[in-house]
Amino acid sequence: MTNETTAPATTQVAINDIGSAEDFLAAVEKTLKFFNDGDIIEGEIVKIDRDEVLLDVGYKTEGVIPSRELSIKHDVNPDDVVNVGDQIEALVLQKEDKEGRLILSKKRAQYERAWGDVEQVKENDGVVKGTVIEVVKGGLILDIGLRGFLPASLIELRRVRDLTPYLGQELEAKILELDKNRNNVVLSRRALLEETQSATRAQFLNGLHKGQVRKGQVSSIVNFGAFVDLGGVDGLVHVSELSWKHIDHASEVVEVGQEVTVEVLEVDLDRERVSLSLKATQEDPWQVFARTHQIGQITPGKVTKLVPFGAFVRVADGIEGLVHISELSHKHVEMAEQVVSVGEELFVRVIDIDLDRRRISLSLKQANDMVDPNGTEFDPSLYGMTTEYDENGEYKFPEGFDPETNQWLEGYDEARVAWENEYAAAQARWEQHKEQVAKAIEAEVNAEDVAPSASNNSFSSESSSTGALADDEALAALREKLAGN
Repeated sequence: MTNETTAPATTQVAINDIGSAEDFLAAVEKTLKFFNDGDIIEGEIVKIDRDEVLLDVGYKTEGVIPSRELSIKHDVNPDDVVNVGDQIEALVLQKEDKEGRLILSKKRAQYERAWGDVEQVKENDGVVKGTVIEVVKGGLILDIGLRGFLPASLIELRRVRDLTPYLGQELEAKILELDKNRNNVVLSRRALLEETQSATRAQFLNGLHKGQVRKGQVSSIVNFGAFVDLGGVDGLVHVSELSWKHIDHASEVVEVGQEVTVEVLEVDLDRERVSLSLKATQEDPWQVFARTHQIGQITPGKVTKLVPFGAFVRVADGIEGLVHISELSHKHVEMAEQVVSVGEELFVRVIDIDLDRRRISLSLKQANDMVDPNGTEFDPSLYGMTTEYDENGEYKFPEGFDPETNQWLEGYDEARVAWENEYAAAQARWEQHKEQVAKAIEAEVNAEDVAPSASNNSFSSESSSTGALADDEALAALREKLAGN
C-alpha cells in the first residue's frame, strides 16, 4: 500500500473583470459627477455644523456650504434652515479652494432659480408670495427666493407706522421694479389690495351721494387737511371744511385715529375722490349765537384787535363782534386804545346780529348804562339766562316749578339743578359787570381830580378824553347811587 500526497486546491477569491489599473480608474471616474463653477447641482445634507453644512453631491469629496450661503436671511442658525437627509440644490462657487474643498451656495442656487420665476411673474403681471424676514428702515424684506423690498408706504392702503407686527407673516405682493444687475426687487402689496378691492371700492363709491352723513376714522393728516377712512375709501376733509373758525393746520382740530362724523360734499367717480366736510355736521356757531343771544342782551367778551374805527371783541368761540368807536364811551374818543386794550375782558351789549353778513354789533357804553354797580335789581335774562314769555307777555315758568308755592315739584330734580346753575351763572356775570362799571367810575373820578392841572391844554375836554365810560350826567347819577341818595 502506497501513500499519495494530494496538493491543496487554490480558491479563486475575485475575478478581474475590469482589466488593467487604468481601466479600473476609468470605471471609478464614471461614477463621479463633473461640473464647473456656476453650475447648479443637487445633493443630500449629510452633516450640519454651526459654521457650515456638508452636502453629498456624488463628487470625490463632499461639498461645503458656509452658513452665510444657506439663506438670504442674515445670521441664521443652520439647523433652522436644513436637516440631515434633505435633498437640496446648490450653486458651485468654487470647485477647489486652497484646501481642495468644493464650495457651494444654497442661497445662490435659490437666487438663480427665483430670478427666472420672478421675471416670469413680472411679465405676466402676477403675484409673488413671501415671508417677512426683516424689518428695515423704510419697509420690509420678503423672502421670495431672493430679497424683495416692500416699502412701508406700499404695505397697506394707508401708511403703516409700526412694521414690527409683520415680521414672520406671509404676504402677497405685486412686482413694481426688477433689476437683476443691481439685485433690486421692489414690491407693492398696496397695488394688489387696490386691485382686489377695486370692485368693492367702485360699489362703495356708487353708494356715496352728496349730502350723506357718514362716520369714519381719521387716517392721516396733511398740510391741506385730513383724510378720513369711510370704510375702505379715504375722503379728504380740506382744512377749510374742518372748523367754522379759522385754523392753520388740521392737527388743531383732529388727530389720527379719531372717530369723526362727516358730510359728503362731492364724489368724483372717474378720479375716485371723495370730498368731505366736518364742520357741515356741526351747528354753525353764528347760528348758535343767534339762537342763544338776543338783541339787548349783555355778554362777556375779550378784546382781540383794535382798529381806527373801534375794537373787535370775541364773544364766543369763533365769533367776534365790533364795538364801533362811537359805542365805546359817551365822551368823544379819538382812538380805541383810549378806552380798551387788547386782551382786556369786559361786558358788552348786543345791539345787532346780521347772520347773512356774519356781523355782530356791540356796545360798551350801552352795557355800562344798563347796570347800577350798587344796585340789587337783577334781571337774569340780560345775562344769558333763557327766558320765555307767553302770548300775553307773561313769563313762562320752567316745567316742574309751581309759581303759586314757589317750589319745585317732585320728580323734577334735574330740571331744578339745571335752572339753578343757569341762574347762578347769569348772576355771577351780573356781579362781574357791576365790578367793571364801578372801576370805570373810579377811573373817571381819578381823571376828574387831575383835570384842573390840564385846563391850559389846547385841546377841548372832549378831544382830550382819557377813556371815560360815562358822560357827566350819567356820572353824576352813578355817584348819587353810590352815595346812597
